Amino acid sequence: MSHVEAGLPNVDKEKRFSLILFLRTVFHSVYVVGAFCVFMFGGYIVMTMGEEASKHPVLRDMKAMTPAFLTNWNYSFQIVFLSLSLTHDVLEWTSHHNSNLGVKIRYWRDVIFCGAVVPFTLFVSTMFWSVYAIDREYVFPEVYDLVVPWWFNHCVHTNIAVVLLIETLLQPRRSPTDVKCENVIFWSIGLGYAVVYYTIYFSTNIWLYQIFGIMTWWQVCLYQSFIWLATYVFYIIQFPINRLVHGAEKSRDEKPQFEDVKKEMSETNGKVETNAILETNGKLETNGKVITDLKTPPFSTKSWSTKFRSLRSQFETSRL
Repeated sequence: MSHVEAGLPNVDKEKRFSLILFLRTVFHSVYVVGAFCVFMFGGYIVMTMGEEASKHPVLRDMKAMTPAFLTNWNYSFQIVFLSLSLTHDVLEWTSHHNSNLGVKIRYWRDVIFCGAVVPFTLFVSTMFWSVYAIDREYVFPEVYDLVVPWWFNHCVHTNIAVVLLIETLLQPRRSPTDVKCENVIFWSIGLGYAVVYYTIYFSTNIWLYQIFGIMTWWQVCLYQSFIWLATYVFYIIQFPINRLVHGAEKSRDEKPQFEDVKKEMSETNGKVETNAILETNGKLETNGKVITDLKTPPFSTKSWSTKFRSLRSQFETSRL
């Protein structure tokens, strides 16, 4: 009876794990399908703009410069992230998420989310609606309503923030996955967009967003500096916010101690043989024979719980 009771918490953990994985899978599936549909509809809007609408200079500029809008860049980042997330969910259901492919997908899923999706989504959503509340003509002229449905506007400027909210609730990311890579992604996008933005202005004498048209050059420089500073702040604060949601440290259940793992790995027929597995300098030994070196890939990149699941079958019949 005591053995059965001791196993109950593990059952509860598996249920919680499965529930969260189920919710993540549903969320990613719904949103990736929705994102692709919105993306395709946006292309449809641009391709089917009538001649009468195209005669309007504002609409004509919108059609010509659609690929240059940061809103569309950011939406592309979200599609890539959601696609990687759904792929990883499928691998997790099939227990292949710790394969070489699974590890790579998880890595790029997380660095793209932290380095691109979070900062630029928050920037696009907050900055767009802030300026829209002051004067919509600066960011989304009223003439756009002739070709862009109201719901499409909310999909690319409001719903994108909902993606961040749900993802933050379902997936712990207490610290950067790779600070260097995330910063490279962030600043590459920022500098790349600045090149595109100012190239358009200097070659056509048209500002992509009309709010810059009412500023002097020193105001443009100050405003541009504020924009990139605010966007980088969004990158930084995502981790403290995630720790507020999921806790500052991983619980013992999430990160089992080595002694617990050794004890569990040597359990056979309801009996625990604590001396069956010995650890020396990161190597597991039984009967004086090295079974595996935990410091070499793929074990060095996996959590203890994953290492145990992948090795347990080898120790089911081990005895001193």
